[in-house]
Amino acid sequence: MAEASTREAFGKTLVEMGKQNKQIVVLDADLSPSTMTSLFADEFAERFFNCGIQEQNMIGVSAGLAASGKIVFASTFAIFASCRCFDQLRLCLSQPRQNVKVVATHGGITVGEDGRSHHAIEDLALFCALPGFTVIVPADAIEAAEAVRAAAGIDGPFYIRLSRPKTPLLYPGDYRFTLGRAVVMRQGNDVSILATGIMVAKALEAADGLAKQGIDCRVVNIHTLKPLDKEAVVRASSETGAVVVAEEHLAQGGLGSRVAQVLARENPAPMEFVNLGDRYASSGEAEELLQRYGLTAARVEEAVKSAVSRK
Repeated sequence: MAEASTREAFGKTLVEMGKQNKQIVVLDADLSPSTMTSLFADEFAERFFNCGIQEQNMIGVSAGLAASGKIVFASTFAIFASCRCFDQLRLCLSQPRQNVKVVATHGGITVGEDGRSHHAIEDLALFCALPGFTVIVPADAIEAAEAVRAAAGIDGPFYIRLSRPKTPLLYPGDYRFTLGRAVVMRQGNDVSILATGIMVAKALEAADGLAKQGIDCRVVNIHTLKPLDKEAVVRASSETGAVVVAEEHLAQGGLGSRVAQVLARENPAPMEFVNLGDRYASSGEAEELLQRYGLTAARVEEAVKSAVSRK
C-alpha cells in the first residue's frame, strides 16, 4: 500500500492555499523544516513568522493576527502545542473564539526516538476540553490536506493533529472531507470499530483478518473528535451491537471517552478500547513502540472478539 506523510501534505497544502488567499499567514516555533511550514516560508517570506522556541508567545501573536482579520496557521510539535501552550490556548484562542488553526505534527508515540518527553498522548483530551475548538485527526495524507483546506474556510479555532512518519494512503485522490461527519470505511454487521488517525489503517487490517474468522466488522473513521458525529456513533452501536474504539492516545479524554459518553446516554452496548491505557511510553522506533504498547491490528482483533463475546 502506498504511503505518504500527513505533515508533508500539510506543508504543500499551505503553499497552494497561500497562492489563492493573501490573508493566510503562518507561524512556527523554530521547527519549520520538521512541521513542513518551511515550504510556505520559502514561497511567502513576508507572511511567515518564526517565533523561535517560544510556543506560548506564538499562540499570543497568532491571536493578535487573527483579531486583525488574518487566517492564521500556527504550527509546532503536538506536545508543545498542547501541554506547553494550554493557558494561552484557553485565554487567547478558546475564550475569544479567535480564527487560529493550530496544526501540530509529531503527534502520538510515533514520534519514536524523540522519547517520552515528546510523545503527545494527552493532546486530544486537552483540546477537546476547550470550548469552541474543532478537533481533527486525519487518517491519511489525503484527508489531512482536505482537513486543512476545510479549516481555512471555517471561522474559529481548530486543532489538527498530524503524524511524523509516512502512513498508508486509505483514500482515493478525489476524496472530499466533510467536517464532523464520520466515514464508513468498511461495512459490517457484527461489530463496529471506531478509529481515528493512524489506527484507522490498523482497524482495516484487523477487519480483514477477522473476516477470515467469520466476524464481520464495520470500520468507521472518526476524523473529527469535536464536534463528534453522534448519529454515526449511535448508528454503529445500534446496528452492530458491539463497539471497539481505537486511538493513539491515553485512555482518558480522547475518542474512547467521547464515544462512551454518547453511548451511555443513547445506546449502551458492549465496548472495548484500544489505546495506551494510563502510561507513558518509552523511547524507540515508531513501529517498535506501536508493537510494545498494543496499538496494532492484532490487539484490535482481540478487542473485537472480547466485545462480540459480550453481545
